[in-house]
Amino acid sequence: MLDKMIAEELVNHMIPPLKATDPAHKAILWMEELRCNQLPVVQDESFMGLITEDMILEANDVEANISSFNLMGLNCYVHDSSHFYEVIKIASDNNVQMVGVLDDQEKYKGVITVQDTITSFAQSAAVQIPGGIVVLSISQIDYSLSEISRLVEENNAKILSSSVKEDELDPSKIKLTLKLNRLDLTHIVATLERFGYKIIARFQETKIQDDEKERLDMLLRYLDI
Repeated sequence: MLDKMIAEELVNHMIPPLKATDPAHKAILWMEELRCNQLPVVQDESFMGLITEDMILEANDVEANISSFNLMGLNCYVHDSSHFYEVIKIASDNNVQMVGVLDDQEKYKGVITVQDTITSFAQSAAVQIPGGIVVLSISQIDYSLSEISRLVEENNAKILSSSVKEDELDPSKIKLTLKLNRLDLTHIVATLERFGYKIIARFQETKIQDDEKERLDMLLRYLDI
């Protein structure tokens, strides 16, 4: 289940770390082979941060050691037991493509890429099961997922997953996004509105296919993840 997925399960073992003593041209070569423009830098099992292609090109010195660069993302890491949502938050807050993973001894275990995380999200049961998505605007003091779940279940439906985000226009409110196991949302929406809930968006979807990736990406951007 996606809700139980932890960082350790998402580590991409195909992305090797660079050492601080490696030359910049090695980083460029690996980036070309891996088709990425960021790579982790590790020294003595400690995560040092990320080096980017732009850093090297701007310095115009491929012979320089990586230790001579001001690496980015020193704090862009999670621990191996962290929930995958934390990976997305760290990547989004720091505008990076990958996040380091450390064990409970602060030793480097690998990296997780944003793309891998999105792929895991897209393959999760909550996404793959046909259903609809409802977005509600709720006052924080009135938020009760158990009450909303009860109203949904009264319409013979189930909540597959939920996501809460602060309303950027009104900090006293939240946006609650629900993935339901029903395609027809008409009766569910009517019930929620009858009990005073404000519906601000609804998406009635079928099982996500490759040609629907754009719709998934749109939803992810909407959720800021």
